[in-house]
Amino acid sequence: MALTETYLRWRYRLVPDHLAGEILSKRWIDNTIPLFILLLVVAAFSTAMPEFFNAASVGDLSRQWGEFALLVLALMIVMLAGGIDLSVGSTFALGNIVALALISVAGWPMWAVVLGTLACGAAVGLVNGVLVGYLRLRAFLTTLVTLIIVRAIVDMLLLKYSVAIAGGFIDSDAWYYPGEGYLLGMPFSVVVAGVLAIVIHLVFSRSRAGWHVLAVGGSRRSAHNVGIPVKRVICSTYVISGIMAALAGLLFASRLGGAGADTGIGLEVTALTAAVLGGNSLGGGRGSAAKAIIGSVTVMIMVNGLVRIGVSAGANSLLLGLVLLAAVAIDVRWLKNRHKLLSKVYVSPTFMDLPAAPETDEGSIYAVNDKLHPVEKIGLDAIDGPEDVILDEDDNIYAGNRTGDIIRFFAPDYTRQEVYAHTGGRPLGMAFDRAGNLLVCIGGMGLYRITKAREVERLTDETNRSWLSVIDDSRLRLADDLDIAPDGRVFFSEATVRYEMHEWPVDCLESRGNGRIICYDPNKGKTHTVLKNLVFPNGICMSHDGQSFFFAETWGCRVSRYYFDGPKAGTVEVVIPDLPGYPDNINRASDGTYWLAIVGMRTPSLDLAMRMPGFRRRMARRIAPDEWLYANINTGCVVRFDETGRVLETLWDKGGENHPMITSMREHKGHLYIGGINNNRIGRLKLDWADPDWTGSQSYWRRS
Repeated sequence: MALTETYLRWRYRLVPDHLAGEILSKRWIDNTIPLFILLLVVAAFSTAMPEFFNAASVGDLSRQWGEFALLVLALMIVMLAGGIDLSVGSTFALGNIVALALISVAGWPMWAVVLGTLACGAAVGLVNGVLVGYLRLRAFLTTLVTLIIVRAIVDMLLLKYSVAIAGGFIDSDAWYYPGEGYLLGMPFSVVVAGVLAIVIHLVFSRSRAGWHVLAVGGSRRSAHNVGIPVKRVICSTYVISGIMAALAGLLFASRLGGAGADTGIGLEVTALTAAVLGGNSLGGGRGSAAKAIIGSVTVMIMVNGLVRIGVSAGANSLLLGLVLLAAVAIDVRWLKNRHKLLSKVYVSPTFMDLPAAPETDEGSIYAVNDKLHPVEKIGLDAIDGPEDVILDEDDNIYAGNRTGDIIRFFAPDYTRQEVYAHTGGRPLGMAFDRAGNLLVCIGGMGLYRITKAREVERLTDETNRSWLSVIDDSRLRLADDLDIAPDGRVFFSEATVRYEMHEWPVDCLESRGNGRIICYDPNKGKTHTVLKNLVFPNGICMSHDGQSFFFAETWGCRVSRYYFDGPKAGTVEVVIPDLPGYPDNINRASDGTYWLAIVGMRTPSLDLAMRMPGFRRRMARRIAPDEWLYANINTGCVVRFDETGRVLETLWDKGGENHPMITSMREHKGHLYIGGINNNRIGRLKLDWADPDWTGSQSYWRRS
């Protein structure tokens, strides 16, 4: 058995099973399959035709790609909003003939030709946008009709101007530059496509307009309900698509200088194949400029490679159709099954061997008693989930609730209350600084300060990112408790970097060490990680020496001490290695000792399961989450310990009636105030031995 456990310990320490889930959860994972296909296509044509990627071939191919990429980007924008634009090929042809007619027949200057051509494309897009966006016609049928109409217009223009265009001579270097010139050593069309791709990426990832398009593509009804102008957003995507398609036609006209009846025919199918092959969803709401670029490069290589091999036009179209069919099938299956796969591999338990749990029978320091039976009930049914409680110098009580408010109960009888501040998140640990401001850890948001004027200010919501971490651990997910050093530095715990506020019990199932302790320095305005790989750190208390603090690791069932200053700076000491339950908040006591909340008691079944990561993995994959084996957080107690970690006494509510669940406690002027994240009350217990004048603020800041 010992050999097996040794193997499991090292196997789960050395093999990072959680990486599969982390990679699948990344947005960029959607690019993996398109990128793999691109590399496969490049390898195939490089092998079949070694000269295919020589300098001359790549130069000629890149000019064609620049024009084609604009069409794919145009189609991608419409697809992100949940639509489709089958008229891009016809608009491309219209841009081509209009540009040639304006420059060679009408004799317009180059700047006017550009504006006129783009205006024609915008007009086609506006027609599509009004019909699809404002009149709510079906995008597929509407743009199919537009394709036919615009193609007819192109044919009529060809009949009228083709001879004049063919016989004319364009004496303008500015006209030939877009099609034949270079910028920064690259063909002009490639630079244009690259710049527009970057702009589109920034718009969709950093701007409100881009988020509106993604929201509309994800769910038009939901987008409308939150106030997004859905019709206008849809219309604008078609206008932009028309402009970009016309721009591609202009570049094509500048490069070849001619117009034919077959210009742009079938281009919409090729562009659609590229967009979908790159990973842009036909269902809307999912896609990117990078996906469009990858898809356009892949299809451009395929089309040109097949032509050079000698494949007939019909076979070429057949192959593209098959590729489009395969891309759609992959997109649908991936979208349908990605989250199923992620749910099976994301939860990644590891080996966790806890020390034997101390007994709670008579004769043990942890023996169950009824010392909490006299607890008074403050705010019964007037507060929901006071995870932490704290008192000011005027004896008023502050506690966060489930709806994001911090409630203040007024002394002396605590029957009157008010909303002290609304945080917008879940208030957890709290502490008063030297100036009397209330610092709060808010789950999912970070570290905040509520000034004495009751203004809510963000102090930090990020820290330094680990260099070798797949997880983006720069963002704070679950900051849960804090304390303040004498020099003003704030040390706070983040319970887990893998799970959000509503998922925190799942971290117990992993017990991987996803937590950390972070320091925010208000003097420098900087945040950095102090300790990593902690097992749900949840509870920090500055020691009386001012050079260290105690912290609890909930699933590790232990309390440790970290020295951040002095001769032992940087060292960690475990002071209580074997608690009978799951520790939570820690706070000072008036006699120089410390209070510790036990949020729930250990069970033999879960302790055994912690040494069986394979069992927990199978449990997470095969049964519903509400049937998983979780830690018991329904009953607990309050523990008092000294500087060395020696437990001095425990306080229980044997019947679980007055204070059934405990996550925090504060001593204040001879009383102990108790909070619980699942409770509907704040408890108060008179301590006969305690200093009736002692307060936490006085202990920290030496106020008289």
